[in-house]
Amino acid sequence: MLREADCNEDHLGISLGSPKCKTEYGLPDSLGILSEVGEVTEGTTDMKRIHFLTPYADKIESSFFRPVLWSKNYAGGRSLVSEKASCPLEEMGGEEKPVNAGEEKRKEGGKKKNKEGSGDGGRAELNPWPEYINTRLEMYNKLKAEHDSILAEKAEKHSRPIKVTLPDGKQVDAESWKTTPYQVACGISQGLADNTVVAKVNKVVWDLDRPLEEDCTLELLKFEDEEAQAVYWHSSAHIMGEAMERVYGGCLCYGPPIESGFYYDMYLEEGGVSSNDFSSLETLCKKIIKEKQAFERLEVKKESLLEMFKYNKFKCRILNEKVNTPTTTVYRCGPLIDLCRGPHVRHTGKIKTLKIHKNSSTYWEGKADMETLQRIYGISFPDPKMLKEWEKFQEEAKNRDHRKIGRDQELYFFHELSPGSCFFLPKGAYIYNTLMEFIRSEYRKRGFQEVVTPNIYNSRLWMTSGHWQHYSENMFSFEVEKELFALKPMNCPGHCLMFDHRPRSWRELPLRIADFGVLHRNELSGALTGLTRVRRFQQDDAHIFCAMEQIEDEIKGCLNFLHTVYNVFGFSFKLNLSTRPEKFLGDIEIWNQAEKQLENSLNEFDQKWELNPGDGAFYGPKIDIQIKDAIGRYHQCATIQLDFQLPIRFNLTFVSHDGDDKKRPVIIHRAILGSVERMIAILTENYGGKWPFWLSPRQVMVVPVGPTCDEYAQKVRQQFHDAKFMADIDLDPGCTLNKKIRNAQLAQYNFILVVGEKEKASGTVNIRTRDNKVHGERTISETIERLQQLKQSRSKQAEEEF
Repeated sequence: MLREADCNEDHLGISLGSPKCKTEYGLPDSLGILSEVGEVTEGTTDMKRIHFLTPYADKIESSFFRPVLWSKNYAGGRSLVSEKASCPLEEMGGEEKPVNAGEEKRKEGGKKKNKEGSGDGGRAELNPWPEYINTRLEMYNKLKAEHDSILAEKAEKHSRPIKVTLPDGKQVDAESWKTTPYQVACGISQGLADNTVVAKVNKVVWDLDRPLEEDCTLELLKFEDEEAQAVYWHSSAHIMGEAMERVYGGCLCYGPPIESGFYYDMYLEEGGVSSNDFSSLETLCKKIIKEKQAFERLEVKKESLLEMFKYNKFKCRILNEKVNTPTTTVYRCGPLIDLCRGPHVRHTGKIKTLKIHKNSSTYWEGKADMETLQRIYGISFPDPKMLKEWEKFQEEAKNRDHRKIGRDQELYFFHELSPGSCFFLPKGAYIYNTLMEFIRSEYRKRGFQEVVTPNIYNSRLWMTSGHWQHYSENMFSFEVEKELFALKPMNCPGHCLMFDHRPRSWRELPLRIADFGVLHRNELSGALTGLTRVRRFQQDDAHIFCAMEQIEDEIKGCLNFLHTVYNVFGFSFKLNLSTRPEKFLGDIEIWNQAEKQLENSLNEFDQKWELNPGDGAFYGPKIDIQIKDAIGRYHQCATIQLDFQLPIRFNLTFVSHDGDDKKRPVIIHRAILGSVERMIAILTENYGGKWPFWLSPRQVMVVPVGPTCDEYAQKVRQQFHDAKFMADIDLDPGCTLNKKIRNAQLAQYNFILVVGEKEKASGTVNIRTRDNKVHGERTISETIERLQQLKQSRSKQAEEEF
């Protein structure tokens, strides 16, 4: 499984962000997923919001924004964007029977506003529709008639009794090429049938109205299921795509589900999309939903599709460049027909509430030299209450946006002269360095040795490691004396050189090498998003070189390490063991032995874990760790990844206790924070800017009662500064005492030390917290000693515990 590169996941990882669920567009299995990778808000020349769409190979899974089931603290949605909202649609009702709608031709008469128009400056539906819609429908109807004839013949000639096995083991009688999953669901209960989003036949998602073909297993998935959410949002995207064609008349491109909702891209020859258009688009979506347009699946020859989509150069590119099979599928709802692998809900009426909330610009396939596209985002749910909860979550996430808090608290900023490279101001640098010192203190306890390695390497290193073949486009490379060099995007190849610089003995193993070296990755400018997607970053990166028989103990140590760190932050987390994929490299016996040791380590660790069969990297199994933040979102930061291939590529060996000097070590890639920059973004949003005392850049504010106490206040501040606290003083003569205290509390100073004539005479301070808890008068030495204890213990509630 390839993962987001800035999290120090797989050493051959691809840098991107994408939904876990597959988005399918009638493309071959090897093509993969279309992914949202970010937006520009800072660090670019034009400062436009830009999103990129990129197809990547094989399985790709986001680590920062992951799909989360609604029933498990649904936390979809980017926390790092400013949403432009309009009113949600009301609940849609009516019969369940799907119908075809929208086939009637429009009367001539040019463009004019009809009753679907927004009336607020937004666009109205085109009248007549673009000619390509009618031409496309005519061709589709002809092909559909041929397909239905063939299907009817199959049902007549090849239908036979089959057995459908349900999850509880019960078997249902059915007929091949006739019985559909929806009919099976109705046979169980109409309520189940109505609440089912999509079927899963022999572990493959399947349209509810598509006939079963053979004996099979059948699962009926509701919206709470992750795969059902993807289908629900994919179908919603088609509804919005139909509305976009009928309003803008442009060329639709890609329209996938994402972590929270969906989007559709459209190419417009002239003009763009405005948030003023959202109301008219939503109104038209509501009309489409009420029509209960059936979703129809049709398998078509490639040459016929090239004719059908000849008006759309983007669809023709997909067919010519991506589809390597004689046929592929399209789906229809109403007048919309699009390349799509599906599946979908039965009809548009299954979408109960839909909201269009954001638009942006993007490039075709994320390439800045390609056409500019307009992207529109939406969200939908089967219950309006879910939409209201989603809106509340979006508002909470907006208030916690790390970019906003970073500006307000003067922690960090970005500049267009160095896009993707963060400027950490003094208070932000304190957080950064404190996190690294925390990890360093744990390294000392756990036998890790910190090293410093070069930033620049000859490209031959990356060719040896395999990164050049897979990752060179994401590296900053340049020529020096006719040799090609690159800034390092990861530390593991350099650590291999360090292991190999002299003969190694079994007595040295396990060798635990830690490195905070600066890394650079050449992210597209449009993908840069605050601290979560950067070009320059550091990691708490470490590699453990060990013998096969040492894996279990080392993994136990890694799990204990991450438990210690995440407990300090207040994060709960979940664990998944990802095992050998279908296309793995190496000896299967080595894989089996390693997986068994990982399993043993997890079983001894005091926490539940789940198995992800086949989800490991091609070069070794791994443990995936997801932390849960204060508002229910999951993030992947930590890495525990076995690697059997890098030691082979670098020909790493050690002398074993029996004298064999050709023993091959195993490498464990591990990180707890991952990217320090990204962890700071997560912590900023998790705490909402209300930093725990040990990590706070504003620990102490000294407030004199009046000018006669200013000198004493300065001495107090200096003593706390000398004791290595982040201490400030408010000497503003224009503020009252109460105003100074309130300002300090709003700025999230953990402790406010008020000093007046009484404190000046007795050498004390009067202590209160940012939450206005009054601890009263204490001596300076007593206060410093207690605060040092709280800081060293990394207390989560220092203000209460004081």
